[in-house]
Amino acid sequence: MNAALQFVNRLGLARVAAMAVVAVLMLGFFAVLIMRASTPMMAPLYSGLSLEDSNAIVEELRGAGVPFELRGEGDTIAIPRDQITTWRMTLAGSGLPRSGQVGYEIFDQQSSLGATSFVQNINNVRALEGELARTITSLNRIRTARVHLVLPERELFRRERKDPSASIALGVRGELTSGEIRAIQHLVASAIEGMSPMRVSIVDDNGRLLASGSGEDTPGMAGSQMEERVLGVETRLRTRVEELLADVVGANRARVQVSAELDLNRLTRTAETFDPDGQVVRSTQTREVVNSSTGPGRTGEVSVANQLPGANASNSGGGNAEQGSTTEETVNYEISRTTQTETTEAGGIKRVSVAVVVDGIYADDGAGGTAWRPRTPDEIAQLTALVRSAVGFDSTRGDTVEVVNMQFAERAGATGPGTAAADTLFDFTRDDLMKGAEMLVTLIIALALVLFVMRPLLRRVMTPETPLALSPTAAVGGPGLPVPANGAASETAGEGASQVRVPDWVTNARSAGEAQAKTVKTVGTLIEENPKQAALIVRDWLGNAA
Repeated sequence: MNAALQFVNRLGLARVAAMAVVAVLMLGFFAVLIMRASTPMMAPLYSGLSLEDSNAIVEELRGAGVPFELRGEGDTIAIPRDQITTWRMTLAGSGLPRSGQVGYEIFDQQSSLGATSFVQNINNVRALEGELARTITSLNRIRTARVHLVLPERELFRRERKDPSASIALGVRGELTSGEIRAIQHLVASAIEGMSPMRVSIVDDNGRLLASGSGEDTPGMAGSQMEERVLGVETRLRTRVEELLADVVGANRARVQVSAELDLNRLTRTAETFDPDGQVVRSTQTREVVNSSTGPGRTGEVSVANQLPGANASNSGGGNAEQGSTTEETVNYEISRTTQTETTEAGGIKRVSVAVVVDGIYADDGAGGTAWRPRTPDEIAQLTALVRSAVGFDSTRGDTVEVVNMQFAERAGATGPGTAAADTLFDFTRDDLMKGAEMLVTLIIALALVLFVMRPLLRRVMTPETPLALSPTAAVGGPGLPVPANGAASETAGEGASQVRVPDWVTNARSAGEAQAKTVKTVGTLIEENPKQAALIVRDWLGNAA
């Protein structure tokens, strides 16, 4: 204790307090650092949850003792990153999250005994809406989905029937293409009996109408379909040419751009052709008529014999005889006829333009570097022929193909070997980068605290205080101090060339002071060991003085 008290007295109360404050701050800082490093990294388990799902998931996590955090307005739950997959599978087994949608499990939660047909129909519609919403939400670009179905019932003794319809509100990531919108329409229409895809209306979370559901496509939808068809043709041709050139000139050594003009008109043509040289006899009809008659001998004589067949010749009795024949022939000819109906669908290629830029050849220049050398005209001609064959070049419709040999601004494959492996090795995620930056900042703060706070403080504490040197005037005989006559001195106040001589009386005074200090210290020790006796002695002194 004496040594500790002496050390504290030598340092001073201010230094001891400063050391204590710095020690507490350092301990707190490193404690926070250790806790931060030992705390698991939290990552979102689910986001965009409803309050019901959030409450149910929190109860499951609290019951299992898993640490979690609620973010936002309670719609996001974060748990340790290494437990996300396990807990997603566990919660999926419990049917969580339900996302506010009720599917066919609604029929498992209630008994059908005593339920009316109206309630059953309502539950059926709710189940269909929930199942369709879950299916649509499982798509990659869809964040949330709500489905509303209108399923009209057919009344008895009524011939007219109303078609079912649907309306869908989507929360999307980015922007949906027309192909994805049509896919959702057909998905919903195929799940409902008698529903047409054109009867499905779709709206996104920004209030934009993606599909009208009026029974016919909107002009904007038709325009987007045409753009997608043109883009699809151009992409297919460009990919085909790039793959072909990559095998010839190398990967990333050629750039291809394709511009396609499509015929978007649907045309139906019907032609009927007759060939006069192709006559054939289809049918021939011949008719011959023979007429014979005999005039009566006496005018007005009528008998039974005259009315009998063949009685005129024998019974003519000198009358006039007439006989004639008529022949008719009808020939029907058939002329060959050709009827042709031709339908040209929209989307045919009307014209194609292809632009290809090919890099040259890099060779060793003999000085440890590489020199660029252009390709020969024969190679360019061969590449042009390959590109024309790949795109189906047709000069009659005005197709153009241009292959140009130019040096690229950045040489393909200039990076050294092993770059891909290095990229794979140092492929950090965003969370890893953020954690690394946090640790780096913490390390910098710790180093600054040690170098600029702890190091100066320790240096000041551990450096002993140097006694004040006596001036020559005070040493020899300052004001108020007697100076010996002989001026002799027994000690020196320093070493070296500039030493100050200390007089004998200073040495004697110092010895007396040390003896008095020891005596006071001894008395203090006795008083601390025998406080009662010391109090009696002081009381006696006071009594004697009085």
